[in-house]
Amino acid sequence: MTTAIPVDHEQSEWLIEDDAADAAAESADLAITAEPWLILIVDDDVDVHVVTKFALRDARYKGRPLNFLHAYSGKEGFSVLRDTPDVALVLLDVIMETDHAGLILARQIRGELDNHQVRIVLRTGQSGQTLEQSVIVDYDINDYRTKNDLTTQKLFTTVISSLRAYDSLMIAAQSIETLKIAQKKIKELRAALDHHTAISITDPAGKITYVNELFCRLSQYPQEELLGQEHHLLASGSHSKVFMQEMWQSITQGHTWHGVFRNRAKDGNLYCLDTSIIPILNSHGKPAYYLAIHTKTDAI
Repeated sequence: MTTAIPVDHEQSEWLIEDDAADAAAESADLAITAEPWLILIVDDDVDVHVVTKFALRDARYKGRPLNFLHAYSGKEGFSVLRDTPDVALVLLDVIMETDHAGLILARQIRGELDNHQVRIVLRTGQSGQTLEQSVIVDYDINDYRTKNDLTTQKLFTTVISSLRAYDSLMIAAQSIETLKIAQKKIKELRAALDHHTAISITDPAGKITYVNELFCRLSQYPQEELLGQEHHLLASGSHSKVFMQEMWQSITQGHTWHGVFRNRAKDGNLYCLDTSIIPILNSHGKPAYYLAIHTKTDAI
């Protein structure tokens, strides 16, 4: 039996503005050149494909048109999605080559294909609140519609809201990937820095809260013996009170200080560190902690 999507009498309201920002961003050139949203129609009724494509022929979201892919069985739908991972929305019939072909495909999309971004809207000729609730609970789908209830306006609203959700998920996924790359770079930079530079961090009171491995090697103190201590533990007695007062005055006022410390290691030997101390300020402009970067030097 041929199933057609009923058309309402409010077609003139199709192209409502998604929001002020989207409306301002859209232009004729953008609509022509923008990459389209891929929408897969999976339905064994050819007329459903034709009517759906016709109903959404002028739809745009964020200035991008819609491009329709077609499959006429659950197996065909699986093949299309396997080969086209950037499909944004699947309009999926439930009953095709079998009574549960659409539900099987929905489970394959989330399971075998591990695709959790694509939005899945089930469309069925069957109605019933019990069936709808069961499907929503048991399957990872995003909407459930009966074909008789899916007017042109409702179809438009469903598609645009699905594209909005897909777009948000993709932006979030990209942000997570960018963060992972940044964290990897930071880890690599930290490893390189730790290899060549001694680092220590102190709180506003001057207590050591962090030292890296090279700092421990130079001082010959293990980390557990340094944490909670002051740098005075390493003092060699070579620096005057004026020297230390000027250093503390500079960094407590939020200025970076640079100079050379002559320290005494745990075994009593002296060593020199070319040091930059950088105050890291809190939201009130006060030092939250002090980052000290040390390079071993022969300077006295």
